Amino acid sequence: MDKELIINSSGDGVEIALLEDKKLVELHYEKEQNQFAVGDLFLGKVKRLMPGLNAAFINVGYERDAFLHYTDLSPYFRSLLKFTRLSLEGNTIWGKDFGKFKNEPEIVKTGKITEVIQGKPEILVQVLKEPISNKGPRLSCEISLPGRFVVMTPFNDVVAISRKIRSADERKRLQRTVEAIKPKNFGVIVRTAAEGKNTAELHNDVIELTKMWQDIQDNLKTSKAPKLIMGEQDKTTSILRDLLNESFQKVIVNDKKLMDDTKEYIARIAPEKEDIVSYHNGGTNVFDQFGITKQVKASFGKTVNMSSGAYLIIEHTEALHVVDVNSGTRSAEMGQEQNALATNLEAAREIARQVRLRDLGGIIIIDFIDMKLPNNKKEVLQEIEKAMANDRARHTILPISKFGLMQITRQRLRPELNITTAEACPTCSGTGKIGPSILLADDIEKDLHYLINQGHRQLALHVHPIISAYLTKGTILKPSIRKKWAKKYGIKLGIVTDSNTPLTEYNFYDTKTDDLIKL
Repeated sequence: MDKELIINSSGDGVEIALLEDKKLVELHYEKEQNQFAVGDLFLGKVKRLMPGLNAAFINVGYERDAFLHYTDLSPYFRSLLKFTRLSLEGNTIWGKDFGKFKNEPEIVKTGKITEVIQGKPEILVQVLKEPISNKGPRLSCEISLPGRFVVMTPFNDVVAISRKIRSADERKRLQRTVEAIKPKNFGVIVRTAAEGKNTAELHNDVIELTKMWQDIQDNLKTSKAPKLIMGEQDKTTSILRDLLNESFQKVIVNDKKLMDDTKEYIARIAPEKEDIVSYHNGGTNVFDQFGITKQVKASFGKTVNMSSGAYLIIEHTEALHVVDVNSGTRSAEMGQEQNALATNLEAAREIARQVRLRDLGGIIIIDFIDMKLPNNKKEVLQEIEKAMANDRARHTILPISKFGLMQITRQRLRPELNITTAEACPTCSGTGKIGPSILLADDIEKDLHYLINQGHRQLALHVHPIISAYLTKGTILKPSIRKKWAKKYGIKLGIVTDSNTPLTEYNFYDTKTDDLIKL
């Protein structure tokens, strides 16, 4: 399976598309103002305890207090509290000193929050779930520092191996290796990606994470809650950290600084893969160039069409997500049962992709086309399990019930990705009428003339592909409109096609600064 990462940097943030065999499977939006991402570490202050909920509300600087349940405190909560207090007082408990750090007694699983938190102390917490709807972030005190091959957890000495590593010999080898290289007072979870890796690669990962823990303590010193102590890596590097392997073929970035940062990160974690990073500076939007915009438009919305003529209806409620499978115009030559099986198998693959692409969480109910044979139902279950094997979110899939329904629960960490694919008319404002399209070129020239008089000489015109073709098409005997403007005004006008620009809209950009010029 070939994997590609396409990164589109813009003024609003960064859009990241993950392709598997040219098919869009994940889409991430990283906004610059997103300050409460999963994995971020904060110094928070307890605002109030809620004995009835067995939870506490913590001030981490969000507009609503964050939620910390007793079950998310970690057995080593008292040790974390002690570590936080000593660090805030300026004590250095790192290196050999951290190995000598004396852990406090573990808390019991069935305890009460009022028994372990007294007063309103400051606590080091990690974001478990991003703010969703009108809820603040959900927090955890089970601090975890993720690396490429291992995850380190302070205050315990347990080594755990990923269940996805099946070989007993490999599990024993990894257990012995990690126990030999890990620092004292750190637990280690060995990730699936560690399978087959040598001691040096694992040791480098451990060293990076121990340095991160030292930085956390340094940032804690003299801090005052609420404060961000350490942010999770940006979305690009976190995806590369989790997914980078031999099947990765390309990482394409349209921003030079981001490309350099990405290249530097890959050179550090996988030097042999450094050459897969490339810069895109073509005249078209990078998402348009690789067909991502078209896939986004086709994949989001209430109805999702499949190649056979079958389609899905995806509905969202406050409590759950519902998917209805319909055969549509699919040929029924194979007979009802076989046709239902073929449609359901195709739907299972597409549903797995949609769940991952939209980042659906919570309860998902799927209404498959009715099948009579138990073996066919089992085959559909196996197909969706296989299709969701690459999904990094924890999930549970139940067999098809006697009502023809399948239930899936999937980990929800951040708000669902919801993209509106219907395009509103940008110019008629609901009247159904627009200005005469025959005058559009005249309007563009009028604005071009105005900008030149204002001193702008380095200009790029962003337009719909149809308008771009109209302005640039010409012959030797009949020059294009763009060439006429270039000769008339003595400038070289760049034209950039953008499928997201409405047909009758256009924008001028300064090519020197890449800034939009407001008219």
